[in-house]
Amino acid sequence: MNRYVLFIILIVISGIYLQGRQLHEDLYQEKISFNDSIPITFQEKLSNSYEIPLPAISIALNGFSDFKSQNLLKNDSLLTIIDFSASSTEKRFFLLDLKNQKVLKQTLVAHGKNSGLDFAESFSNKKRSRKSSLGFYVTGETYEGKHGFSLRLDGMSKDLNDNARKRAIVIHGANYVNQDFIKANGRIGRSFGCPALSFDEANEIIELIKEGSCLFIYHSSLIPISQKDLEKLP
Repeated sequence: MNRYVLFIILIVISGIYLQGRQLHEDLYQEKISFNDSIPITFQEKLSNSYEIPLPAISIALNGFSDFKSQNLLKNDSLLTIIDFSASSTEKRFFLLDLKNQKVLKQTLVAHGKNSGLDFAESFSNKKRSRKSSLGFYVTGETYEGKHGFSLRLDGMSKDLNDNARKRAIVIHGANYVNQDFIKANGRIGRSFGCPALSFDEANEIIELIKEGSCLFIYHSSLIPISQKDLEKLP
């Protein structure tokens, strides 16, 4: 490859890397570390037995600790992690009981229709984008809407999801989130951006996490390309 062309490519990628670091600096650590307040054995179980990515665990626990220290969580025993790096056919919604070190729920969850088909690949904080938004949320109040019993979410990550209320991004039940839909279509259905659950489990989960618990929606794109990765380029 021409050295000049390679130099331009490296400059462009470096610019993307620096922008990513600036935008998501409150969401990740370059070196993944275990959270001191949660036993390492439980964190390892989440990674090994439930296949939650280590970066998702680290970011989620650190964010949870920050919110707790700021008294932003009325329900400070539960943490929800959604892993949008996984296929929609996988149970990528995890409800954790941190005090008792248990996984209370692992189930299917939908992403926005414009975020991707089986895999979520594109995200937005804009109205009418019909895309999912990544980052931290604190759960709000419940209400009865067009999808039945639903839960409002407050986006806590600036520029990533802080328009959640304006976009009506909520947790609700949906008839396209189930194994029958997967068998017929090879994936679950998609929402207008809401992390929709199956009708069979939505009400129970909403009751558990409502009014002040922490929810984190993860995707591998939250971790910007590192300098080490740049050095591997041809």
